Amino acid sequence: MNEQSHANDPTVRILLVGEREVGKTSMIYSLVFEEFDEEVPAKFEEITIPAEVTPVNIPTVIVDYSAQEQSEKELYEELRRASVICIVYAIDNEMTIDKISTYWLPLIHQNLGENHNVPVILVGNKSDLVEYSSIDTVLPLMNQYKEIEICVECSAKNLDNLSEIFYYAQKTVLYPVTPIYYPEERDLSDNCKIALKRIFTICDLDNDGVLNDLELNNFQTYCFDSYLLSQTLDDVKYILKSIIPDGVSENGITLSGFMFLLTFFIQRGRHELIWIVLRKFGYNNSVTLDDHYLYPSLTLPTECFIELSPKGYQFFTNLFHKYDKDNDGALSPGEIAAMFSICDEPPKWLQCDFTKIVHTNERGWITLQGFLSIWTLTGFIDLKQTLKYLSLFGYMFVSGEKSQISALHIIKDRRMDTYEKQTARNVFLCNLVGPKGAGKSCFMSRFINKQQKFANLSQRSVKKSDNLYNDYVINTITVYGQNKYLIIREIDVVNVNTLVKAPELFCDVCCMMFDQSDSSSFSSDCQDLHEKLPQHQASCSVGCLKKRPGASKTELSTATGRVLPDQQTNSVA
Repeated sequence: MNEQSHANDPTVRILLVGEREVGKTSMIYSLVFEEFDEEVPAKFEEITIPAEVTPVNIPTVIVDYSAQEQSEKELYEELRRASVICIVYAIDNEMTIDKISTYWLPLIHQNLGENHNVPVILVGNKSDLVEYSSIDTVLPLMNQYKEIEICVECSAKNLDNLSEIFYYAQKTVLYPVTPIYYPEERDLSDNCKIALKRIFTICDLDNDGVLNDLELNNFQTYCFDSYLLSQTLDDVKYILKSIIPDGVSENGITLSGFMFLLTFFIQRGRHELIWIVLRKFGYNNSVTLDDHYLYPSLTLPTECFIELSPKGYQFFTNLFHKYDKDNDGALSPGEIAAMFSICDEPPKWLQCDFTKIVHTNERGWITLQGFLSIWTLTGFIDLKQTLKYLSLFGYMFVSGEKSQISALHIIKDRRMDTYEKQTARNVFLCNLVGPKGAGKSCFMSRFINKQQKFANLSQRSVKKSDNLYNDYVINTITVYGQNKYLIIREIDVVNVNTLVKAPELFCDVCCMMFDQSDSSSFSSDCQDLHEKLPQHQASCSVGCLKKRPGASKTELSTATGRVLPDQQTNSVA
């Protein structure tokens, strides 16, 4: 439970620990039966409170620990199962207060680790026996131990503050303060700042650095399913501007204003509002993006084909225009850096020289055509990364969909109807096979309309073996009046014996390239490959020649004494 968000495990498990005779069992007894009894058992049996009778509508389990009836091993197991730990002490007994820091908190660290994320509540019982408060005594512990969420006092005998304590316990699990706020610094945590910056950037649809009234209401509706009236927005901006002048601009609320508002809610004890926002945008209790949000469950039929859907292409098109600030039809290195500033790391294609993979302008900046192409390629070779970046860029917020799956088009049968000359697919793969020097790289460069090599403007130099993308190019082609994407994958003929048996060698068409001016180019390897490939391909293989002016088939045949390419392909046909 303590490693997952509330959305993934909705049961709250409250564990009560503390020294003997501090009143743990009496607290549970008085809560359940709404009366105090001087004679209670050494341990109250584990009880479950149904969701419908709890203030937060979450099923809750209350666990009583008794050193008299349970072993230390059982205590350690309960600590690891707990959603929240209440350390109970007797206000009138200083020894039980000292044990909090000398025994109980070290024991929790020993079992859960120094950086665990299980919230702890300090509960002072027997307030009916004294006329003073112990809060000032235990308050320094809150500054020393970050896991302590709150210190409260109660009386099991007078039924005073009991229901509130268990309500606080539920809230600390659902809406913990520690991961999002540093009380001693009166500031948001680093992770929370990073998360809120991403959320602000996603909601800033026109990318002007402020949230206008429309964008604020989009945010309000998405997170809270409610709409803010114009007068309410004006009042919020007026108050905000009086407190933090740079928090409001002429067009709306700035990032600093957005951060201030949410910090204000935390300081007023309304931190559940921030958690509602964070969870809507995929964050768990550690304020990191949850795997269920990044990678939704996806059941795929065998032999299926996955590509971007129209919704997926529209999302990436809008994303491109959002960051193309100068409207020049291409993303500069600075614009790309701004786009991925809200991501934990750049995508793999940005870590290689993408100018050799997709269409760019004359300066080597990626165009809309190239941008859609690179995400088409990413969807083909790394579906998991595609799902991740759809989430990071806020696909669910922009589209209103529950997950990224609607951005995908799943085609159950990846085969093409060659007789009817039609298919539901928009993406096709061609394996380009041949020896070194046959002209494969030149052919691939010309396919993406490159006349020259661009120096990489913003990425590090990457060796060919370092990045999967280096074997590919992709561009659009027109087939029977429709635009399709063609991916070309380069395969050296020397590697084909190890690759030919791999499922990854699937393609729609195989292009065998050789140099007609080189008598050894169409080698026995190419012939052997031609015999092997039909076992693995979706359609027939096609020969592609790099011709030398003046070279004839007769000359090549005489020089090599081998079967000519057209004879080889005809024999296979």
